[in-house]
Amino acid sequence: MIELPRTSSTSKVNSMDTRLGISGRIAAAFQHSAMTPLLALVGLLMGLFAVIVTPKEEEPQIDVTFADVYIPFPGASPQEVASLVTTPAEQVISEIQGIDKIYSFSQPDGAMIVAIFDVGVTRNDAVVRIYNKLYSNKDWMPQGVGVGEPVIKPRGIEDVPIVTVTLSDKSGHYTGQQLTQIAHGLETELKRIEGTRDIYTVGAHSTIVDVRLDPVKMNAYSISISQLNQVLPSANRRSPMLSLTHDNQQIPLQIGEFLTHVDQIKQLVVGVANGAPVYFSDIADVELGVNTPTQNVWTSDKQGLYPAVTLAIAKKGGENAVDVAQTIEDRLEVLKNQLIPHDVDIAITRDYGKTAADKSNTLIGKLAFATTAVVLLVLLTMGWREALVVGIAIVVTLMITLFASWAWGFTLNRVSLFALIFSIGILVDDAIVVVENIHRHMSMGKKKLAELIPVAVDEVGGPTILATLTVIAALLPMAFVSGLMGPYMSPIPINASMGMLISLAVAFVVSPWLSGKLLKSGHHEESHKADSIFHKIMSPFITARAQGRNRFLLLLGIVGLIAASVALPVMQAVVLKMLPFDNKSEFQVVLDMPEGSSLEKTQRVLFEMAQSLNDVPEVSDYQIYVGSAAPINFNGLVRHYFLRNQAHQGDIQVNLLDRRERERDSHEIASSVRPMLNQIASQFGGKVKVVEVPPGPPVWSPILAEVYAPTAELRAEAARQVRDIFRETQDIVDVDMYLPEIHQKWQVVIDRSKSANLMVPYSDIVDALATAVGAKPITYLHAEHSKYPIPVMIQANESAKVRLEQVLNMQVVSQTGNRYPLSELVSIRQTKMEDYIVHKNLVPMVMVVADMTGETDSPLYGMAALSGTLSERMPLEQYFIHQPDGLQGISIMWDGEWTITYETFRDMGIAYAVGMVLIYLLVVAQFKSYLVPLIIMAPIPLTIIGVMPGHALLGAQFTATSMIGMIALAGIIVRNSILLVDFINQQVEEGVEFAEAVMQSAAVRAKPIMLTALAAMIGAVFILDDPIFNGLAISLIFGIFVSTILTLIVIPVLYYAAMKKRFV
Repeated sequence: MIELPRTSSTSKVNSMDTRLGISGRIAAAFQHSAMTPLLALVGLLMGLFAVIVTPKEEEPQIDVTFADVYIPFPGASPQEVASLVTTPAEQVISEIQGIDKIYSFSQPDGAMIVAIFDVGVTRNDAVVRIYNKLYSNKDWMPQGVGVGEPVIKPRGIEDVPIVTVTLSDKSGHYTGQQLTQIAHGLETELKRIEGTRDIYTVGAHSTIVDVRLDPVKMNAYSISISQLNQVLPSANRRSPMLSLTHDNQQIPLQIGEFLTHVDQIKQLVVGVANGAPVYFSDIADVELGVNTPTQNVWTSDKQGLYPAVTLAIAKKGGENAVDVAQTIEDRLEVLKNQLIPHDVDIAITRDYGKTAADKSNTLIGKLAFATTAVVLLVLLTMGWREALVVGIAIVVTLMITLFASWAWGFTLNRVSLFALIFSIGILVDDAIVVVENIHRHMSMGKKKLAELIPVAVDEVGGPTILATLTVIAALLPMAFVSGLMGPYMSPIPINASMGMLISLAVAFVVSPWLSGKLLKSGHHEESHKADSIFHKIMSPFITARAQGRNRFLLLLGIVGLIAASVALPVMQAVVLKMLPFDNKSEFQVVLDMPEGSSLEKTQRVLFEMAQSLNDVPEVSDYQIYVGSAAPINFNGLVRHYFLRNQAHQGDIQVNLLDRRERERDSHEIASSVRPMLNQIASQFGGKVKVVEVPPGPPVWSPILAEVYAPTAELRAEAARQVRDIFRETQDIVDVDMYLPEIHQKWQVVIDRSKSANLMVPYSDIVDALATAVGAKPITYLHAEHSKYPIPVMIQANESAKVRLEQVLNMQVVSQTGNRYPLSELVSIRQTKMEDYIVHKNLVPMVMVVADMTGETDSPLYGMAALSGTLSERMPLEQYFIHQPDGLQGISIMWDGEWTITYETFRDMGIAYAVGMVLIYLLVVAQFKSYLVPLIIMAPIPLTIIGVMPGHALLGAQFTATSMIGMIALAGIIVRNSILLVDFINQQVEEGVEFAEAVMQSAAVRAKPIMLTALAAMIGAVFILDDPIFNGLAISLIFGIFVSTILTLIVIPVLYYAAMKKRFV
């Protein structure tokens, strides 16, 4: 008895299958299927699985691979390095497939070549390629001139530490060496945590055996440095394990002993004087101590400055940043009062795991709120049952989309989660259109619910499928944007496209089943209010006597609005920028003192700058790095800040209060401290940059001019002129030049003739002076429990170094046994330090860098102003896209943010055009007309009427995310046109007069169109407060609002004007 009605109903549905399209047949098949709820449940479980296992990170992990190739050439000048090493190496490396750019730096004693691979080339692949190329073509290396083996260091995003831990001593009980030993112990313990990668200590004070030679005593005992260079290594030897047969037994045998204690070195005999042995302790002070600091780290909590070291921990690629960071923090808690003494202060000074968790939780919350808001919208417009159907469909769609995102390889990061929030409005479109049409058919009361569901689904199924494909056609080409920006933003087009397909399947499979279970059939009086409104609006354009003139005036008004909107960026009412600054919790102060400045002088300037930061209320703490770079971030990786290890260089890592505890954003704070810091640094001749974490892919510098000329002298002179013009230009800050300032060098000249006559080997003179002045490691102390080797460093004592004549009084031994003071064999000549030579793609150039501040705050406008000034004041050619050859006089190429902006907007423009072509082809295939698709796509230009005024109204910059919003709008708006045109055609086929069908289309389809538009706008509202993605939100909100209203009028009117001769 129970099965009979159900069978009857099912048979009726089956009888309709022959008249239904694919969407109606799918709905009919799953409407009563017991598999449908199980499929929905599986989808929910898949999403739950994805949420649990998908790694969480703050930013997308991009395969950005560099390879730094270091080639030593001791003693060579930059020009010789460039000629013999750099240029041949560049030529070999340039042959490698997948190389994007090659930068080289030829400097005294060697070259560094930076090979930048195309985005997407993995680290392992890049390393294999460059190793194979260099070593399979090793004949390029000059032989016999002292060029060393190339050292290849791959770099990538996984080299960026996600956690930094600063150990400091506020009690004054611990030396820098003791803090270093604690940090080294932590390195071993933390490396045991699964998922950690590189762990290193910044500001480490290395332990050495410090041998300070007394030149006076050495001369008194007639001991030379060459003797010491022989004695130490020979006394520090032990043979490998041998075996000896004794009494028919194999006995292990080892010969000699390593030096394991300082006293052993002190007791080494280095010579004989007056028949008595001369010990090391007779001619030198030998102590186990700390190497002369080449870097210092200090930390502050605004109460004072304390010596410190910083431990930097990176994670492996693909690991969950949140889990790894939390495990590190938990392990540190366990190690307190064990490896970490109770009076050593430990502070987490970077925690990207915490920021990733905070961002993920915030965005997941916004995702839930957006979903709830859309469900409430349906509740208010159609009822709670329909809202429940739509709500379940959204949740199922989102959960399956999360699983698809994980399967694709995306992590849960700000971009992928923003993609889902942005997608809420378009993912719900299919469900809303289907449920609304079922609701409309129910209101007619002509059929039973089980019968009308497949029919209602089928009625909108064709245009819904087409509309879904058009949105995908608009979005998906963006996934192929090149450069860093492509993979950075790729979760948006890919996740949204996958979500659209999933939402279509859910709308045809799950929504009909839910509608059959939850909705109540019955007849409801239809409201004719919409009919009346749209008849009044459209009559002047369709039925009035002056309809032609009215349509022309409508067209003229729309064209005027489009022109006015396009004029806004031209008049700078809307500022163009790649990406706006984010509200981060940190920024960096980078100091460059004049080359040759001592570590102490650099530290003094950094202290004064840091003192001024104490007056900034939003600063929570900071760390000072002298002679070293702060632990790098992605920006520092690209700019190679990790190479900043000279005494005249230093950083201040500034950490801010949580964004919820301050009113100003990080960019405003960084801009406010720049003048103050510049004033302090300039007093000491230093140059300072305030470097913020970029909101997207980083570049060498926001504004970068590469200066090319045929000769080094011309390049240097032109670069200095360009730099001066940069400094004079308003709002251009942080100006610098990749060309060292001219400073003095002392050249020790050896008298070759005299040394040969006296039979003193030339190499002995070089080694003696290099050892005395430069602290040369001769051998190593063997300490079993030390993580790092302890070198035995020999150098002249401080009093001798202060007075070079004392060093020159040291003696060298001739091959005949005679001794001569160095002063008889050498002379000192004062010269200028040679400039190092920079190449880009094998062409010599000099880089001039800067940043932009002020009201526009966009480097593009700064570059435009500089370009105009340079054209007026310097005879040079300017290149914006292609690199000059450097042979045709002075020229500059603009790089930096301009290049990435140009490439991104160029590729997005191409993606936009490809999307338009795909949409056109899809609509042609559906409507079998070449004209109708043009009418359907006509509202696309209308989006700009909302987008540009929306940015101007809110004072927002038009950014790459704004462009993404415009591209997405093309697909969203075309969906509305398809629904309107398809309904007109259906009505005409049913015998309705063409003019009436046109006006009726807007009245009947207004509700689903307005609902889907509001749903998309509601989804966008939840990303409006994000500094980076608010451009996307503004484009969607204002673009959808304006274009949807205009579409409901323009498309019916335009379709009537174009087709009335055919239908009337």
